[in-house]
Amino acid sequence: MRGNRSRDTAPEKLLRKHLHERGARYRVSHRPIAGVRRTADIAFPGARVAVFVDGCFWHGCPLHCRWPGTNEEFWRDKIEGNRARDSETNRLLEQSGWLPVRVWEHEDSSEAADKIIALVKVRRRVTASEKRASQVTVHQKFGDGVLSAPQHDATVARAISEQTATASKAGLRQ
Repeated sequence: MRGNRSRDTAPEKLLRKHLHERGARYRVSHRPIAGVRRTADIAFPGARVAVFVDGCFWHGCPLHCRWPGTNEEFWRDKIEGNRARDSETNRLLEQSGWLPVRVWEHEDSSEAADKIIALVKVRRRVTASEKRASQVTVHQKFGDGVLSAPQHDATVARAISEQTATASKAGLRQ
């Protein structure tokens, strides 16, 4: 098992190539949450998007994972443990305000890159609108009456729901 790479795998490199060709800039093997030993394969810290490229065997792809015939119990425990860790990682990232995105190694990397870029753009727009909304709140404190507090809250809630809807439409598993 020492020969299996934890980073710079062929599917990762191909996805990074497609992201880079589309003008995306990202971090490689980035730990999104300080103090937690979980490393995203590709990360967009500004948009708070963490991408994981999961191998079909190691993460138990429902379409392609073939269970070994020898030492079955060991491998089943290993793969189920990886799945449990993936779920916990997703939960921790979501609690910290990150969007975890999981891509199977068998997925078309060009399509996955397009979906990831769309998610990053949406997240950046939401972040920018939140900054504008907070600036509007600052103006409101000075009494120029741009937005009331309920209008501000509705604007932020609408932006978050749009972000969630776009992430669901993108079709990447989360």
